[in-house]
Amino acid sequence: MAKLQGVIFDMDGLLFDTELLYYQATQVVADEMGIPYSKELYLAYVGVSDEEVWAAYHERFDPVFGHDKISRFIQAAFDRTVTMFEQGAAELKPGVYDILRFLDDQQIPRILASSNQRMVIDTLLAAADLTDAFPEIVCFDDVTRAKPDPEIFEKAQQILEVPKESLVILEDSANGIHAAHSAGISVIMIPDLIAPTTIIEEKVLAILPSLTDVPAFLEASYHL
Repeated sequence: MAKLQGVIFDMDGLLFDTELLYYQATQVVADEMGIPYSKELYLAYVGVSDEEVWAAYHERFDPVFGHDKISRFIQAAFDRTVTMFEQGAAELKPGVYDILRFLDDQQIPRILASSNQRMVIDTLLAAADLTDAFPEIVCFDDVTRAKPDPEIFEKAQQILEVPKESLVILEDSANGIHAAHSAGISVIMIPDLIAPTTIIEEKVLAILPSLTDVPAFLEASYHL
């Protein structure tokens, strides 16, 4: 049984119930601007960096609506989402306090590794009074390749200075699972909007209903 010496957290869809807010904000702006957007299109890019999502939107919509209009669409959707976050619209997912308290009690360090931008991360943590809960953060601004590339998790591991076999990642998205697997770090999936596929099931240590279930699983699976 390996000794658990660190935990790496994803953010969107794992700590915060943000994914539907991103979609809702984008859908409202798309409807206002007459752009054919859908939830299916949004779900296709869950877990991907903003930069890659925006590039995909340009590729898809520029030929019909023009680059300038799609740039305005992207900016307006982003601004609307950030305003919602600043107002505290993003609720914490079940079990956030449970897992943070457990790690504190066990004196196990943690780090946040999110494909989001640092400004958005800071906004969400501040609105939930969790800024001090994550003294170490790796984000989109710190890497050249977003998930499913393993770079962000490899950087998180280097910052924690913990062997990969003594780490566990908590993730909700397929891209995050692929990144964790490529990094050679065990990962627990707590699904959000998208159910795990057979391929995903083969790459995870476990699939748990919520963060509330993580402490008991870690106690049973690791030496603490």
